[in-house]
Amino acid sequence: MSQSLNFHVTRSDRPRSAEERARILEKPGFGVHFTDHMVAVRWDKDGGWHDAEVRPYGPIALDPAAAVLHYGQEIFEGIKAYRHADGSVWTFRPDANGRRLQRSAARLALPQLPVEVFVESLKQMIAVDKDWVSDAEEASLYFRPFMIGDEAFLGVRGAHQASYYVIASPAGPYFAKGVAPVAIWLSTDFARAAKGGTGAAKCGGNYAASLLPQQQAQAQGCSQVLFLDPVEGRYLEELGGMNVFLVYGKRNTLVTPALSGSILEGITRESILQLARDRGMTVEERQVTIDEWKQGVASGDITEVFACGTAAVITPIGQLKGEGFSVGDLEAPAGEVTLSLRRELTDIQYGRLPDRHGWMLRLDA
Repeated sequence: MSQSLNFHVTRSDRPRSAEERARILEKPGFGVHFTDHMVAVRWDKDGGWHDAEVRPYGPIALDPAAAVLHYGQEIFEGIKAYRHADGSVWTFRPDANGRRLQRSAARLALPQLPVEVFVESLKQMIAVDKDWVSDAEEASLYFRPFMIGDEAFLGVRGAHQASYYVIASPAGPYFAKGVAPVAIWLSTDFARAAKGGTGAAKCGGNYAASLLPQQQAQAQGCSQVLFLDPVEGRYLEELGGMNVFLVYGKRNTLVTPALSGSILEGITRESILQLARDRGMTVEERQVTIDEWKQGVASGDITEVFACGTAAVITPIGQLKGEGFSVGDLEAPAGEVTLSLRRELTDIQYGRLPDRHGWMLRLDA
C-alpha cells in the first residue's frame, strides 16, 4: 500500500458486548445490523486521497448542498469476509472489486481509489471488527464500500471533494432452509439501464430505477425482476441485482448474456464462467432472446436457469412469469449443475476446496 496513506484508528468506546454480538450473529438477517467501526478516506481535487481513518460507526455529516444529494454522484461495492475452519478470515477476489469500483468511479466522474487502498480498507475493518465474522455455516461479514461526491456546490459538474467509506454487516445463510428455486417477473414496461447509460457501473441510481418494477414483481408473487435490453426489448440483460445463466444440459453448455455496456460485470458471474470452463463445459457469452428462454424450457433444451450475485452466490430460477405467460416449474428441485457450481464456489470461499485460481486473500494476516 502507498506509504503516504496511513490509517488512523479510533476505537469505539461503546462497542457491543460479546453477549449482544452473539445474539445478533445468531439471527443476523441481511443489511440490518452493523459492526462497531467504519472506514473513511477523504479526497479533494488538489490534495488527492488523505485522512484515512477507522472510526466508530455512526452518522455521516453532509452539507445540504452536497453533490450526492442533488446529482447522485455515488458508487458502491459488495464483498464478503469468510471465517475458515482454523479461525482465519479471508475475502474473495478483492482486486476485482477494487478495479470495478474504479470503473464505476470513472463513469460517475468520481476519483479512482487505488486498488491497494481498497484492499487495505477491508483489512483495517477486520483488524478492529474480526469478532463480527461468524463461524456458522454459510455465514459471512458483508462489506459495503461506497464513495460519494460531497462537495457543497450546486453547479452541474463532477464534485471536487469526495469521500470513500466502508461499513460492514453480518449476514446469515441466504437460503436458511436450503437452496430453493425462485420465481421471477419479466418487466416489459421498464429497462434497467439505457444504452450509453450507467448500467455497467455499480451506482445507486441503477438500483433506485429497479425498485418500482421490483415492487411489481413482488405483487405477482415473484422475488426478482428480469430486465430486457433497452433498445429492442428482446434480449436478456440481468435481474434487478443479479446476472442470469441458462444451462443447456444435453450440450453441456452454459450461456449468459454478453456484457453490453448496460450489464454489470459481476465478480460472481466471471467466477462461475471460469469454474464452468474448468469442468469442461462449453461457455457462451452472447445475446439471448426472451423467446429462446421460453422455447428452450418448453422443448427441454434448457434444463436449468439460475442467477448469481455476491449476496446469494447462486439462486436457482424455477419459474419465469410475465403478462399472459408462465414457463418453468417452481415446485421442481434445483438443478444439478446449479447446485454443484454453487457448492464448488462456496467451498472455495470457505476454504473447503483448494483455491487453484488464487482468488482468496487473507485479511487478518
